[in-house]
Amino acid sequence: MVAGTGIVDVAGIGFGPSNLALAAAIAEIAGEAPVSARFFEAQPRFGWHRGMLIEGATMQVSYLKDLVTMRNPTSPYSFLCYLQARGRLADFINTKSPYPLRVEFHDYLEWVAESFADLVSYGARVVSVEPVSAEQGVEFLDVHFVAPDGTRQVQRARNLVIAAGIEPRLPAGLPASPRIWHTAKFLPEVDRIARQDPRSFVVLGSGQSAAEAIEHLHARFPRAQVHSVHARYGFSVADDSPFANQVFNPEAVDRFHTAPDDVRQRLIDYHASTNYSVVDADLLHSLFQQAYLEKVAGNPRLNFHNVSRVSEVTETPDGLRIDVESLSSGTSTVIEAQALVCATGYTRTDPAVFLDGLLPHCPLDDQGRLRLDREHRVVTDESVRCGIYVQGFGEHSHGLSETLLSLSAVRAGEIGDMLVKALSG
Repeated sequence: MVAGTGIVDVAGIGFGPSNLALAAAIAEIAGEAPVSARFFEAQPRFGWHRGMLIEGATMQVSYLKDLVTMRNPTSPYSFLCYLQARGRLADFINTKSPYPLRVEFHDYLEWVAESFADLVSYGARVVSVEPVSAEQGVEFLDVHFVAPDGTRQVQRARNLVIAAGIEPRLPAGLPASPRIWHTAKFLPEVDRIARQDPRSFVVLGSGQSAAEAIEHLHARFPRAQVHSVHARYGFSVADDSPFANQVFNPEAVDRFHTAPDDVRQRLIDYHASTNYSVVDADLLHSLFQQAYLEKVAGNPRLNFHNVSRVSEVTETPDGLRIDVESLSSGTSTVIEAQALVCATGYTRTDPAVFLDGLLPHCPLDDQGRLRLDREHRVVTDESVRCGIYVQGFGEHSHGLSETLLSLSAVRAGEIGDMLVKALSG
């Protein structure tokens, strides 16, 4: 693959794991017939959940679900090739675990990204994509973006792949501040506030990020109280059993995509415990055991406020005054804390926000969403001759794996095959 000038074959919005996997797929599928490409990434450098690269934290998926292996086990961009290049292959095997450290997997992603650095414009924010019409219909797309120097520029492309990622979601009416932050910025904010010798934290949320934040704060600040607030009765364990994990198999996407809407929704509801608001069993048990030991010793520092919500937050000269309301009794508990950590999830960027000029050509579903065909291509009318593909947004059409790493390699291969076939034909 080569970086294009003038008109490129493929323009990509975002350069996280999804479009990185696509870059690798196109490079291998195209072979000796180069495909020109240019990706636009708003971050100043490659990064994937940097704020939660907690020391010792592991991935929740096998290393075999890297960027390439499920598409091409012999790819030079595999996690195993990365380990060999770093001189750690034998040592990783000896860990007897299929789950890499999170910092290690991030280093792997950076290692692959280095191979495609010449294709990426970092610090470039895409503002719109406009159709370029001719007698035959919409032949090209103009990608309008703001470059790092603040100038507005345009890249023309024959095809577009949108993988715009996610945005941190704070609770309604709770603005971010130096004492209120999302786990997306967890480690930098913890490093900053550590200089103030904090004695109390509140962590809001019931998923993996919340549990990891609680564990980290409890270990790093041995004199601090750590309060966990969530609406559930307790943390729920993630379902990573073999039968449940079949929902992430490639053939499951075929069955999901052809199913009626009500069946799709039932499948998402049935298997939400594989991903949403759940915690790895080992971490869950570790937190419970730690809280129990502290009760026995008469010095509890881990405090769990279940069936509860944060009802009010007030800034004080020394920190925050946080009112925690019991949903069962209606009573309130006031916690004086130095920080409120919100592990409250993310909102996925709707690809339609980039496509204003194209939306008249794109029929929407009954919930106002872009329609995606099985190959992740946006359904358009016949006047649009270029391909518009979306990664990471089609959970409603392609299933739970769409927003996760599990099938990134397979999906990238499907889109890569379509692109290469269209460009060669």
